[in-house]
Amino acid sequence: MEYRASSSIDADPDTIWTILTDAPAYADWDNGVVRIEGTIAPGERIKIFSELDPKRGHAVRVTRFEPGKGMTWTGGMPLGLFRGVRTFELVPGENGTTRFTMEERFSGPLRPLIGRALPDFGPSFEKFAGGLKRRAER
Repeated sequence: MEYRASSSIDADPDTIWTILTDAPAYADWDNGVVRIEGTIAPGERIKIFSELDPKRGHAVRVTRFEPGKGMTWTGGMPLGLFRGVRTFELVPGENGTTRFTMEERFSGPLRPLIGRALPDFGPSFEKFAGGLKRRAER
């Protein structure tokens, strides 16, 4: 099970990176995230609260952090019973544009059971990509 959204953003990767790593400002742009607790930095644990379930935070660890290029957030259950891996990628394009892609893949032996209970992340991912584009192009 996976979800993906992407957009072409009229901004350089460093500008977009600054937005993606500013946890306290996530609620300031229309991205579906209510708030993030913690610091988005290598090896850090953060807790994400989304519009899909604003009362419940989802803890993840920043497992890859390449400034201006991309990062990965990994979370789930012990022993790999259920795991979610969200990647953010920034690829420079022509004329100062950047291709932004966000993808999340779910895996593990409990994925079929838990997957049925998860909401459709597709619209939320599209909202995130659109909000990031609007914020970066300001």
